Amino acid sequence: YCTYIYLMLKTPFALLKDITFGEFCMKGLHVLPVLRIRTTYLRDVVFVIQSQRNSFHVRQAEKLRKDLLLQTQSPPVILLLHTLSDNEGDWSILPLLPNLSSQFGKNSSWIMFLEEDTRVKLQKLHEVLKKFDRRKEWFLGKPLHDEESTIIHHYAFSENPAAFEYPDFSAGWALSIPLVNRLTSKIEEEPLKSDFTIDLKHEVALYIWEDRKGPRLTGVPELCTIPEHNPRAQYCATTVSSRSPLCGQPVKSDNIFVAVKTCKKFHSDRVPVVKKTWGKQASLLEYYSDYADPSIPTINLGVPNTERGHCGKTFAILRRFLSNHVPNTDWLLIVDDDTLISLPRLQALLSCYDSSEPVCLGERYGYGLGQGGYSYITGGGGMVFSREAVVQLLASGCKCYSNDAPDDMVLGMCLNALRVPVTHSPLFHQARPEDYAKEFLAHQTPISFHKHWNIDPIAVFNKWLKDDKHTEGLQKNTKDEL
Repeated sequence: YCTYIYLMLKTPFALLKDITFGEFCMKGLHVLPVLRIRTTYLRDVVFVIQSQRNSFHVRQAEKLRKDLLLQTQSPPVILLLHTLSDNEGDWSILPLLPNLSSQFGKNSSWIMFLEEDTRVKLQKLHEVLKKFDRRKEWFLGKPLHDEESTIIHHYAFSENPAAFEYPDFSAGWALSIPLVNRLTSKIEEEPLKSDFTIDLKHEVALYIWEDRKGPRLTGVPELCTIPEHNPRAQYCATTVSSRSPLCGQPVKSDNIFVAVKTCKKFHSDRVPVVKKTWGKQASLLEYYSDYADPSIPTINLGVPNTERGHCGKTFAILRRFLSNHVPNTDWLLIVDDDTLISLPRLQALLSCYDSSEPVCLGERYGYGLGQGGYSYITGGGGMVFSREAVVQLLASGCKCYSNDAPDDMVLGMCLNALRVPVTHSPLFHQARPEDYAKEFLAHQTPISFHKHWNIDPIAVFNKWLKDDKHTEGLQKNTKDEL
């Protein structure tokens, strides 16, 4: 009996890591408090998987949940974020904190946030968290910092951008319950502002820091973003999945219709960049302008150019996509003329999505999420729509209130009204590579960047997005399917 119990605890759960067979059998009940402490400690951690409503992402979150449950005899609480409420703003975390505080503010010690691709070693994580006094306020994560002030962070800390650190969500990040409870009190006393959510990890860190009134991020070396099979990962409590997004054969290039928004003044400088770089990867591509230029060629949709917004042009593209004027495809990609993108990587990513569902995919931003606002796909990094999403959008009567309205935000409002989820991928980028922390991009295979400002766009494409052995492997090898 002693041998049976010892082996049962030792092998799958590592609860007897420091206890020998002889000690266990001779000391008997004396080791049980040790087991109880280790088991209870994992119960003190509430895991929140930052899941999304799209079916592919639900499956990914469930895989992570099952992996966590298999590691322990006494499972911790594991929550899938998209199931917690109907509040669209939950993904921005701060509106979620009062809910977490009311449920777990008295009987737990930590809230640990995980992305779907985060991999966790529970025993190692337990060893890390027990180093910190759970009675104090802690904000733990893998630190990132800006090399230079950047537009996506509203040029914060422009005098010394590296002075402020924020967490890489891919490594997982944690809040102690005392901090969650205090932040909840603050949110209840001072409702969250109706503002833009652009880079969530930076904005959460700013809110917690509260201009020196709250704790700064404490860097934890064991929270890692190296691949799970890297030899150095033995020292990590968290790692990232080493697989690139691939769920079968990549979507064929002739099943993606590409729409490039441009105007006459950019025909001579931006359009040639598209043609010299990623435009050659497209099977079906049209340029939409305020001027029909047969040398490119461009198509005039009858919508005058606007300095900003482009809502009228985007909705004309949506209508054209469903018409008989273009080939029938499952996917529509709408980009700006200064978007840089890898179509082979997009083809691989789209293999994970069901085009019969209403899919709207790209880099997700938010507006007024703390006050019942909405999410939207920011246009510069590229907006991907399934045919079904376009059908539902146009059938709903959704339309622009003016030609120069912000197209991406109007689409976000319409999708929110339809209850169609806006699906986020961190591989799309609204800004240039230099606008993101180097460590953040280091574990990515990016799909897009945006803007030609102060860069050589062709050099950026060749460095970050050009087809290479990696993307060739994505097309040829499906052994590591998700």
